[in-house]
Amino acid sequence: MMDTQKAELLGLSLDAVTLETVAVRCLEFCRGPRMSHTIVTVNASHLCMMRDDRELALACRAASLTLADGMSVVWALRASGQSAPERVAGVDLMARLLAAAAKHGLRVYFLGAKREVVTALVEKSRIQYRGIKIAGFRDGYFGRDDHQHIVEEIRSSRADILFVGMPSPFKETWCERHRLRLAVPVIMGVGGSFDVLAGYIRRAPGWVQAMGLEWFWRLLMEPRKLWKRYLTTNTEFIWLAAQEIVARRLGRRAAGDERA
Repeated sequence: MMDTQKAELLGLSLDAVTLETVAVRCLEFCRGPRMSHTIVTVNASHLCMMRDDRELALACRAASLTLADGMSVVWALRASGQSAPERVAGVDLMARLLAAAAKHGLRVYFLGAKREVVTALVEKSRIQYRGIKIAGFRDGYFGRDDHQHIVEEIRSSRADILFVGMPSPFKETWCERHRLRLAVPVIMGVGGSFDVLAGYIRRAPGWVQAMGLEWFWRLLMEPRKLWKRYLTTNTEFIWLAAQEIVARRLGRRAAGDERA
């Protein structure tokens, strides 16, 4: 199994890898012993939330792969003199793994989103990824009393890949909390990717993504839902990342590294 180069930002170690490298590693997980591996994609919001959410921080640090999903994270790593080959967006990795699952006969389980969204995603996946094996699916509207039943349902499905299309920090903490019992080789939280791949939300054009403005596109699509989060977290991230960039450039220990 290949080793990956590491980078660090605000106290979190990230894998400095390309999307293709991650896809290959995930296939290795699926072909190896049946052990659970969590894949976490982090953006500026995650790094800010981690400072006050210990369970989220632990879940991110426990992941088998922690990826930079957000151009602001990539730029901050590069500005601090560290390696960041490219942004690995959760929706892109999910699409790549769906294609790989169809090609290699892997079983996929979808958990999350509204019932009509996850149902549409299943149908679109069957059309776009011919031969894909759907181990199961269910929406993301359930209570705490349902958690164990859902875990057992997924475990019994013998899924090779589990996609959890739910918000942060729930998806990261839920996946880590139940990781061992799930016994799914690849467990990945993908946030709103179900809505995008099912066709319910239009993704930003490529040139917008390349400019690092996909967050602004999403804000235009869902202003009431996202304006407050982006206003507060983006401002906080810029301030914290700037301090770390300066500290690393001057060869001092970054302030973010001191937080547990």
